[in-house]
Order: sequence, then C-alpha cells, then structure tokens
Amino acid sequence: MVKFAVVCASNMNRSMEAHYQLKKQDYNIQSFGTGQTLRLPGPSPTQPNTYPFGMPYTEIREHLRSQNNIEVYTRLGLFSMLERNVKVKAAPQRFQLEESSYDVIFTCEERVFDSVCEELLNRAGVKSQPVHVINVQIEDNNRDAIIGAKTIVELARMIVAARDLERDIDGIIEDVQNRMPHRLYYMLAFY
Repeated sequence: MVKFAVVCASNMNRSMEAHYQLKKQDYNIQSFGTGQTLRLPGPSPTQPNTYPFGMPYTEIREHLRSQNNIEVYTRLGLFSMLERNVKVKAAPQRFQLEESSYDVIFTCEERVFDSVCEELLNRAGVKSQPVHVINVQIEDNNRDAIIGAKTIVELARMIVAARDLERDIDGIIEDVQNRMPHRLYYMLAFY
C-alpha cells in the first residue's frame, strides 16, 4: 500500500482538507506542517493567533471562542476548518519532527515544497528509500483548499493505479497538470 503524506505550512487548512478527502477514500495518509508555529487570523492583521505544533485542535478552537472575534472567525471559516480537523486527527504535526518515511509527499505551496526537499536532503538519504515529492500550488483559503484536495486525490488515484511508479510518475504529473487547475512541481528525493 502506498504511504502518502501531505504538507502545508501550518497543518491547518490545505494539508488537512487533502488529508480529510484522502482518508475518506481509505488511502494511507498523514499530514504535517513545516512552519515554526501555527498562524491563524487574530484580533488584527498585525496580531495573528499563534500556536505550537502539537496543541490539540480542540484547544485552538476553544481559545478562538474565548476571544471577542467569534463573528469574524466564523466568517473566515476557522471554526468549520477546526471541526473538520478534529474529525481527522487530534493535533497539528510538524514535518521536520516526523520519523516515518513515505512513498509520496504532496506539498501545497512552493516554499513548503522547498522546506520538505531541504529537510529530506539534510537527512542525507541514509535509508536509500526513494520518495516522490509533488507540489500542488494551492492558495491558502477554504475554497482553494477544497479544489486543491481534488487535484491531490486525482494524483493519488493515478499513483496507486500505476504499474511502475518510477517509470510512470512523469506521465502522471503531466496528465494531471494538463487536466487540473494547479501548477505542479516534482522532485525525487531519498530517505
């Protein structure tokens, strides 16, 4: 069974929507973030809410509810996003702390793709285990996260169906790039 991971900056929106959609279809999936902390809109544009990785989604939700911005957070979709996340897993996880290896890692933004590739290069490929890293460029908002998750699900479907992933990966990426609205990047790395 192909082991997938999906990674965005905070493991809150884009990676979690893809994780949710892949999990519903019984894929072997985990999700992560690459940032130093989690950042959500706060009382003002210059005062975001920040949280550490590992803080349960339920605690983040309760912290937001304790503030005077419930209407704004509701309009931004933060509570519905956190409700979805609670159904998927307990808390956001940081990719750089993950010790498991995956066959395919999807990233949701170019700078996240760069962070994941850099982390894998720093690990020096000691296991000599290949990992296909595919970036699906997704804007960080609820609507685009849903559309981006569909692209990731399509890539996963084709990857699982491939007879020889190493031989077929370029064709899979080209096919999906031609049919879906997202810009894709690809790199073969090693654990």
